Amino acid sequence: MRLFNTLTGQAEEFVPSSGNQVKMYVCGVTPYSSAHIGHALSYVTFDVLRRYLESLGYQVTHVQNFTDVDDKIIQRARQEGISEEALVARYIDDYFQGMDALNVQRAHHYPRATQTITRIVETIQTLVDKGAAYPAGGDVYFRVTRSSDYGQLSHRTLEGMMAGARVQVDENKEHPMDFVLWKAAKPGEPSWDSPWGAGRPGWHIECTTMSLDLLGDPLDIHGGGQDLIFPHHENEIAQSQAYTGRRPFARHWVHNGLLQLGEEKMSKSLGNLVSVEEALSRYSPDALRLYFLSSHYRSPLRYSDEGCAAAERSADRLRQSLALPDPGGTPMDLGQYRERFDASMADDLNTPRAIAALFDLARDINRSREAGLGTSAGQELLRRLGNILGLTFKTRESGGQDHLAAKPFIELLVSTRNELRRAKQYALADQVRQGLAQHGVVLEDTPQGTRWQLQTSSS
Repeated sequence: MRLFNTLTGQAEEFVPSSGNQVKMYVCGVTPYSSAHIGHALSYVTFDVLRRYLESLGYQVTHVQNFTDVDDKIIQRARQEGISEEALVARYIDDYFQGMDALNVQRAHHYPRATQTITRIVETIQTLVDKGAAYPAGGDVYFRVTRSSDYGQLSHRTLEGMMAGARVQVDENKEHPMDFVLWKAAKPGEPSWDSPWGAGRPGWHIECTTMSLDLLGDPLDIHGGGQDLIFPHHENEIAQSQAYTGRRPFARHWVHNGLLQLGEEKMSKSLGNLVSVEEALSRYSPDALRLYFLSSHYRSPLRYSDEGCAAAERSADRLRQSLALPDPGGTPMDLGQYRERFDASMADDLNTPRAIAALFDLARDINRSREAGLGTSAGQELLRRLGNILGLTFKTRESGGQDHLAAKPFIELLVSTRNELRRAKQYALADQVRQGLAQHGVVLEDTPQGTRWQLQTSSS
């Protein structure tokens, strides 16, 4: 498999550091509001990467953090008059509900900043002892000038960063680009004791400590959205390599493109977002996954209702291919489909091409059935490949229950309607058709006979 590495700017052969063991760290959410579909795009991407690696026989250990102490959490809790802990608990639960509904596998570990304070303090102290960090006024800062290759991930020089950024003046800093590892406590805010006084950790140091503690170094994959490349991941590299004294911190840096609503990225801070709950009230999980995965993971994607509705119709086509009964004839030829799917996925996780292979397979399942060929092996392959993309082939109306249990009754009603048409009882035949339509079963009369499919609503 070849995987694009943001650090080198090119696709590289993916080779884990230890046999078939893959250590994957993905930056998680700051739980101060509901998870939105921009989050969903990212976590579906890394879910598919994990599923594909596991299908190849790799043993993946997946870690994803929660940043559960943050200025935005503190501000939101004050606005609502509740504790930070209560706010965080609410939105972590919201996150899991949304991702579970989208069939995103849970990570093996979900470390939280507030539960890792002792180790974070130890990490910072080591950096201070090495001269890579310094205390000032109750804060602790990392010296970016101690990192000879600072800017390697974002492909910018320190001078270029200075020229292109509005850097807040801070008399405690030795260099304007130095970043905070420990923040001195402010009145009324959560804080913990440290050698430099009461305070709380900075954002970047949390991920370094959590990933090294749970996975060690080097990481095989470090992932997140492209908006995290700078400063978050750039700073992670600098402090992590200063802490361990070894390079690289991560062998592959994988970043997904951002979901846009209009001309801007979807984000909590901008307020231009669609929650996962809202999206799932309108579209099935499979439709949303198909919508996300129909664009290459490194490309930006613009969210639209039209696109999601089209993805819902596409999901229905796949479901219909699985709902068709097997005529039981000679098995269809399946050799090309797994090969095309694997070649696409191995090419930097090219899910659009992989999805095209699925739809070609679904089309040929339908054609094989019309020709009297056996389709069960093709349907099984479609399910197996779809599972690598996280597809369930379940409809939204069923609340997660597969409509295939109703198939014998639908087939009986379709047969009854055909008998009524042959008897020229057209009014009764139309009543059967309308009754089926009310329950989401759409009929199509063709020269080969009557087909039916389950139709989900895009409203």
